[in-house]
Amino acid sequence: MKILFYCPFRFDSSLYNNKFLGGIETLNRDLSINLAKKGYKVYLATLCKKIQAHKNFVNLPISSLNKKCEYQNFDFIISSNDPTIFNKFKKSKKILWMHNKLTIEKALRKKKLFSILRNDISTVFVSKYLKNITTDLFLFKKKIIIPNFLSDIFNQNKPIYKRKPIFVWSVQRQKGLNESIEMWIKHINPINKSAKFFIFGIDKLDNKFSKNYLQSKNIHFFGKVSKKKLIDVYNKSTAMICLGYDETFCLNALEANSCGLTVLSFGKTALDELIINNFNGFRINTYQELAKKIHFLINSKNKEKTTLIKNSIKFSSKFTLNKILPYWLKLLK
Repeated sequence: MKILFYCPFRFDSSLYNNKFLGGIETLNRDLSINLAKKGYKVYLATLCKKIQAHKNFVNLPISSLNKKCEYQNFDFIISSNDPTIFNKFKKSKKILWMHNKLTIEKALRKKKLFSILRNDISTVFVSKYLKNITTDLFLFKKKIIIPNFLSDIFNQNKPIYKRKPIFVWSVQRQKGLNESIEMWIKHINPINKSAKFFIFGIDKLDNKFSKNYLQSKNIHFFGKVSKKKLIDVYNKSTAMICLGYDETFCLNALEANSCGLTVLSFGKTALDELIINNFNGFRINTYQELAKKIHFLINSKNKEKTTLIKNSIKFSSKFTLNKILPYWLKLLK
């Protein structure tokens, strides 16, 4: 069986260990490689410059799909967010891997609506939330929910229980961050001078505070860093602040859990499916409650902290690739 993964992002198979690969790129890469290991002939089309062939796995430039070559006949095409590729392959079975929200207006603006309506498409949603907010007017043939999975780099061999009062923000979207910073300045730093707020994925923020002032309050910006750097920080931190705005799955929260981080969240959008209150995270309703929960975690006894770390890792273990892969194998049958 020949499978084409269509992932219109700028990366190639020589970058297996690329430290800056995003979530969708990593998911496509890892799923492609593991299906190839199962004996499928797998092709991954990306915005790369040349064809790179590996055992049972070929990385193609997307531009090569426009030419007549051996890489044309596929049993399945799995496309991330973009249905327009389906127009070129009439005989292939078509799977739209939906990672992000797609409204009718957006589908029209991005010129995707016609491709959806004219093709017989089965759709894989990464969460119940995303499936529920997607309009039925797209007339998909099938709607399947297969959750995202952790990259192997987040499979922890030995839990680390000794933690520092470090609280992490690693969502690249800024909604809620200004309010979280103000909460920290007013309610955390005056009482806990050693507590630190680490912000990843964002270099700076448009607000009334200077970077030097924020650093004086133990608020530090790190920008985009490697997964290895994130894991190093996660393994010595106490919790992640992930409020849950605009999340269709939130792989960040799952990655944090895999490193033993409790997730503090409003439980909005897809976070509602990932947070079990008082187990792998805490649901809060206001920024004042967020401050109280941070104080609680800082002052908790070691036994309580250890339990939260174990619970978080246990929950994340449900999302390893070896547990999610069978759902994809069933779909491809």
